[in-house]
Amino acid sequence: MISKFLSKLKSILFKSEVTPETPLKKEKKAAKSPKLKTKTKTKTVNSKKNIETLTTLPGVGAKSAKALYEAGFKTTKAVIAADEKDLLAVSGVGINLIKKLKKLK
Repeated sequence: MISKFLSKLKSILFKSEVTPETPLKKEKKAAKSPKLKTKTKTKTVNSKKNIETLTTLPGVGAKSAKALYEAGFKTTKAVIAADEKDLLAVSGVGINLIKKLKKLK
């Protein structure tokens, strides 16, 4: 009911025809293609590989590697070059890990 009201209000304000919402939903469903699924699989494979490479850093385990990856540190170089404050903001990263990473610089 609210969506109908909003669409009517938009049509009044912008002087366009009121379009029902159901065709939009059909278009979204039709827009999905198998190609998108393969890209998603590729991204998950790449992310797993990147997380595995982060575990090569001293003191970085699977959990902290995943947390670093999700925080935006995709490569080992990015982690090593990162500011200490940025690394401390990541859950699972403590001062001991930062000391180990400092030795790599």
